[in-house]
Amino acid sequence: MTKRRHRLVVAVIATGLVVASAALAWDGTARLGAEQAGEDAVDVARESIVAILSYRPDSAEEDLATAARERLTGRFLEDYSQLITTVVVPNAIQKDITASARVPAAAVVSAAADRAVLLAYVDQTTAVGKESPTQTNSSVRVTMERVDGRWLIAGFDEI
Repeated sequence: MTKRRHRLVVAVIATGLVVASAALAWDGTARLGAEQAGEDAVDVARESIVAILSYRPDSAEEDLATAARERLTGRFLEDYSQLITTVVVPNAIQKDITASARVPAAAVVSAAADRAVLLAYVDQTTAVGKESPTQTNSSVRVTMERVDGRWLIAGFDEI
């Protein structure tokens, strides 16, 4: 093998190694980015679930409308807004309903930079008038979308 050919082979191998290293580094960075996005989405989802499922009769209309505007997006925003306007708020006022929610556990099912699907366990305590409170435990699949840099709930389905 001539010196010139030897240098060419070495250059081709070196270039291949650089390209392979860059591809591996990019893949690792993308995975870390998706992992971080999922963690961020879980944190926001926990707070948002509490906000959209907790209310008092004297402030339900304002609290739930604000929660919807600030924490929801897309079709779910439309559906939730209609539900609180036509069912939740009128019943909260008329029947003196108070509800409080908490999210004892939540985890990522899948995540990408701008979308995450989560599983959350929700405990909601509801009191109607002076009756004893009742507790409901449920599991929900929550779809989060990053819109203008903010994580918002785009889907909320009981499992």
